[in-house]
Amino acid sequence: MQVKERFGAAAREGISKGLSGFIWVMKILIPISFLTLVLDYSGIISQLDFILSPMMGLLSLPSVAALPLMIGLLTGIYGAVAAMLVLPMSPEEMTLVAIFLLISHNLIQESTVQGQSGIHPVKATLFRLVTSVITVTLCAKFLAPEESITAAPHLVSDIHTAFGPLLKAWALTTLTLALKIFFIILTIMTALQVMKAFHVIPHILKPLTPLMRLMGLENKLGMLWLTATLFGLSYGSAVIVEETKENDFSDEELTRLHLSIGINHAMIEDPSLFLPLLLPLGLSTGFLAFWLWIPRLVAAILAVQLLNLWSRLRPARQEGAETA
Repeated sequence: MQVKERFGAAAREGISKGLSGFIWVMKILIPISFLTLVLDYSGIISQLDFILSPMMGLLSLPSVAALPLMIGLLTGIYGAVAAMLVLPMSPEEMTLVAIFLLISHNLIQESTVQGQSGIHPVKATLFRLVTSVITVTLCAKFLAPEESITAAPHLVSDIHTAFGPLLKAWALTTLTLALKIFFIILTIMTALQVMKAFHVIPHILKPLTPLMRLMGLENKLGMLWLTATLFGLSYGSAVIVEETKENDFSDEELTRLHLSIGINHAMIEDPSLFLPLLLPLGLSTGFLAFWLWIPRLVAAILAVQLLNLWSRLRPARQEGAETA
């Protein structure tokens, strides 16, 4: 097949997958966004303040942030973005929610994938949740908004607002977000399919040796790490599961891999989903590029390196105990 034909075939496949993915996203985004609107309009969320405030306070977040966090943990980032669309949070608070969910989201499905490829799903889930809490707590030291900062646009500003105009505003806002997500998904899926068609990924692995060393992982795990980093745990699940079956990886190697990719995966798609929501709030591209990509990358490096350090110290302690 000629280059032009191969490119065209890959692009068509990417567009097809992008359209299917977009329809799937809309099936989640629209009903969850509408349900969030109704819950907020009814005042149910505000009535839960006495329960949610202490927990969210640990993360320097308002109580309303509990809803997108819970939705994101169970369904994924799409649903969380849909919920955030209609909640009163400042740009900085939304960024903190984004950092938490970029690490911990869609836990049931993604932990199941990890459980089929080398790590217990409960362990994988706990790793991610603990890392999310620690990372957001540290980031909040730099991102906690001042009292004078105006909250992001909030559709439900008055409990007595007529529901008709409110519904119209929600529909327009949701449509705008849907169009942006459509172009993001289509672009990413097409690019990924073209990369696969031209076998670009194996060539990317060669210069990654220093990065793999920094990540605390062995070079032979490079393909799995790159797959999860580019495609995510869900999209890359077939490759991850198959590779772990065909290759002889130790339990320790797979634990390090899953700790790393559980914290840091889908580096292109997942952060991009927050951009249509956060960019209109006046946050600079550089600001978002840093907070949506760097904290979880650093968290993944530190987590694996600390695990490696613990693994090296444990035999020494056992020998010392036996000698004593």
